[in-house]
Amino acid sequence: MKKLTTLAIDLGAESGRVMAVHYDPSTSSGRRGRGLELEEIHRFPNVTVNVRGTLHWDFLRLWTEIQQGIGLGKVHNPASLGVDTWGIDFGLLDSQGRLLGNPITYRDSRTDGVMERAFARVPQAEIFAQTGIQFMPINTLYQLITLVESGSPQLAAAQTFLTAPDLLNYWLTGAKVCEFSNATTTQLLNPRTGDWATDLLDAFAIPRHIFPEVVQPGTRLGSFEGIPVIAPACHDTGSAVAATPLATTRSAYISSGTWSLVGLEVAAPVINDAALAANVTNEGGVYGTYRLLKNVMGLWIVQQCRAAWAAAGEELSYDELTRLAGAASPDVTAIDPNDNRFLAPGDHPARVREWCRERGLPVPQTKGEIVRSVLQGLANRYASVLQSLTGLTGQPADRVHIVGGGSQNRLLNRMTADATGLPVVAGPVETTVLGNALVQLISLGELADISQARQLVAQMGGQETFLPQK
Repeated sequence: MKKLTTLAIDLGAESGRVMAVHYDPSTSSGRRGRGLELEEIHRFPNVTVNVRGTLHWDFLRLWTEIQQGIGLGKVHNPASLGVDTWGIDFGLLDSQGRLLGNPITYRDSRTDGVMERAFARVPQAEIFAQTGIQFMPINTLYQLITLVESGSPQLAAAQTFLTAPDLLNYWLTGAKVCEFSNATTTQLLNPRTGDWATDLLDAFAIPRHIFPEVVQPGTRLGSFEGIPVIAPACHDTGSAVAATPLATTRSAYISSGTWSLVGLEVAAPVINDAALAANVTNEGGVYGTYRLLKNVMGLWIVQQCRAAWAAAGEELSYDELTRLAGAASPDVTAIDPNDNRFLAPGDHPARVREWCRERGLPVPQTKGEIVRSVLQGLANRYASVLQSLTGLTGQPADRVHIVGGGSQNRLLNRMTADATGLPVVAGPVETTVLGNALVQLISLGELADISQARQLVAQMGGQETFLPQK
């Protein structure tokens, strides 16, 4: 019954951090058990680098920061560590295991128009039948097609494909593998077989030999400086859902942050004509589960609005922006956040106005009106996605759990409750880090299963319920 600590390395689109998650079995029972405690060890920015018009991630900088964070975390004598990141992006290694160029961010414009060319070669329905993944131009499949089309020398020299967290795991341990939950985001993996969709790879002349073994969450990959390295759900949403204290089997979830992932936890992928028409995704979960969900643009639009205003000399916190939105008229036009114009960085206040103007709708003028337009659009989109998902499963949702940084936005939580007509349970905020650590604890034998893990999270408190008022 001794205390132990795991390190969770969590990288997002804006920042990364190394967190210590302390587990004390002696205080993990009871209504307000304190079995899990979080401590931030090291936080660092994650910024893109524009090189002659191409947006790269600075992975060498991230690797340096991660090593620094692990070094600081050694004071806790960690029992293990694990990595989670965003999905889709990847690195290529040569025959000697060297990285062939910094990975390019999914927000780069290189995939513009690629989906349409892909469908001319392989029908959309066939791609979905083989992968079960939502069609978005940012998907790994279309990134790789651009390399094939351009005759990329990097692709020609590549011996190994690794997604973003798998690249970091390779640098930590030397293991060249792809973790299942993140591999499913690529639109290159067959969720029914759990292995790469080789027929699809061949159809697009993507070399199949570069794709390594796929391993499940909870796999021990090796060690880094004597610390065991365990693959959690390496996709950050996979980790977030693993720690979401779903109250019932009918509970829906929204992992809310830069992206919003609206979904249901299911036992098997849903791949049929209705799912294709709804453009949903079947991403891998933990311990035999799948995440039937849909991506919504999320608070990225608010982040970009804030950045645009800051560049103009008006620095406002997210709390201030939300307060201004709450004071704005509720009759403001609600945008569609999934319009592709909002995908790339830029002047999003202008893009919000442009979206409204093109449709002859009232154009928001003030900062509060613009932010409210975005938040109401998100809530409306959440409701429509949830209706689509429950239609596919034939089982209505009884509540919505909102987790992640966006769960702190009480205005958006209230809007979501009203739009869905369901109770919204907001929190915890740090489910991604918790899910990362909980899978490590299960792998270490400290927790029995995911049910016990989620019970621990529920006991932590810090949740607030919003009831629909409309």
